[in-house]
Amino acid sequence: MTLDQYRDLADRLLGPFVAAAERLGLTPDGVSVIAFGFAVAAGVVFAIASPRWYVLGAMFVLANGWLDLVDGALARAQDVANDGGDLLDHVLDRYADIAMLVGLAAGIDAYALGLAAVTGVLMTSYLGTQIQAVGLGREYGGLVGRADRLALIGVGGLVAAGTRAIPAVPARFAGLDVVGWLLVSFAVVGHLTALQRFRGAWADL
Repeated sequence: MTLDQYRDLADRLLGPFVAAAERLGLTPDGVSVIAFGFAVAAGVVFAIASPRWYVLGAMFVLANGWLDLVDGALARAQDVANDGGDLLDHVLDRYADIAMLVGLAAGIDAYALGLAAVTGVLMTSYLGTQIQAVGLGREYGGLVGRADRLALIGVGGLVAAGTRAIPAVPARFAGLDVVGWLLVSFAVVGHLTALQRFRGAWADL
């Protein structure tokens, strides 16, 4: 995990956005739902798979990630943080992950890769919560956290747009374009992280 280390810095930058959300009368749960809407929109435009839509999708991914921070900061500012909001946030995050990855896979007609990537991401998250369920505490360890994953999807979308818009830029390597390799990385890292978490938890039982 890399970008998650800078959460405190991000929290200090959230003030204007939290204030804006309060002026609009938004609740933390409402912000979570809006963030999820951006993720679904990203998946839809990624499935179109044209340069301008890849760029728009990258912007939607950025919006999802930022609002995912805003909802928590807003809950703390309003002193309404609770288990229900945490549950909703986690459920919507998982559906958001699915929407974005399925959209990426659909755009390059690589559904098997999409399935591998989705299951890798979901198993990573599942192991984190299941380890907590057996009394060992919430597990966040791993090579790629959600913030890193969103950053990679955003950058991947921009690179995909560039390779499709500029003919001189090499578009494929070993039969896969940048989106394909992005899905491969999520599949491999996700499943390795899930196994790593399982092994560590098993040793602690």
